[in-house]
Amino acid sequence: MLVSLRLLAIATLSLTVASPVLAADTAGPVEIDGSRALYVECQGDGIPAVVIVAGAKASAEDWTEGVPGNPNVFDAIAVFTRVCAYDRPGTPVGGQPRSRSDAVPQPRTAAVAAADLEALIGAAGIPTPVVLVAHSYGGVIARLFARTHPDDVAGMVLVDALSEGLRAAETPEEWVTQLSLLSGDMTETLKLYPDIEQFSFDESFDELLAAPPMRPMPLAVLSADHPWGPLVPGLIADGTLPPDTPPDAGYVTDRAAKVSQARLAAAVPGARHLTDTDSGHEIHKDQPQLVSDQVRDVVEAVRAGRTELEP
Repeated sequence: MLVSLRLLAIATLSLTVASPVLAADTAGPVEIDGSRALYVECQGDGIPAVVIVAGAKASAEDWTEGVPGNPNVFDAIAVFTRVCAYDRPGTPVGGQPRSRSDAVPQPRTAAVAAADLEALIGAAGIPTPVVLVAHSYGGVIARLFARTHPDDVAGMVLVDALSEGLRAAETPEEWVTQLSLLSGDMTETLKLYPDIEQFSFDESFDELLAAPPMRPMPLAVLSADHPWGPLVPGLIADGTLPPDTPPDAGYVTDRAAKVSQARLAAAVPGARHLTDTDSGHEIHKDQPQLVSDQVRDVVEAVRAGRTELEP
């Protein structure tokens, strides 16, 4: 009941408030913690505002630059509400070894990244509660933020999000291989860009497991359906993956991902789970209209004071 009243208040507010913060398009650094800055871009007008949390090593550019022939999700969201995307420290931009946000020691955990998100929302004047749209490792950050700052999040869209459920669905031996696939060989990358973003996956998952459960809210979970399994042998053969990678590693990932994605959708009652996406891992690039439509549905549910999505 308290959640419904909170969402109803948002719906009322969206009809009556016209804030200068909401109306101003911005792109640039915002100081947090009085010592460093994070780059953020915001467009559009309306509440709830949408905040995009990109995947590992991905900047806001991953969402603001569309694939040729496809509109980008960022611009599509800006048509119906305020949307902001930001660069975590160490996320390269434009194919170059640089970040628009100030460097920090790496690797980091989801809790530290969630603290940055909290600081950014306050410093950038983004009105809360927000709708979080998160891809891949960004889903770990977004879910931890929602579970530790429940009054600041009104809804969520998870785009093929990574979760602790992937680890739980694999054997310890399979998880060791999975970690190497998630992290990749960083030897040459670190020579070129020592400050590149890195994460401690196990520590981040443990932080999530220790956090309170997520409150009921409109939630859409989008899962990739293009299999990874058939690709791995070819990637081993051409040197993209290490030669000691088990040939069945992709099939292990596909199986575990199905389990973990279903668990994400079961996290709150009335969540919508889209499994027929005709997409690989980057659904926001393969199927931008599908993603922006789900964001719109979550935003409209929040405005209507609903905690569940219609099937």
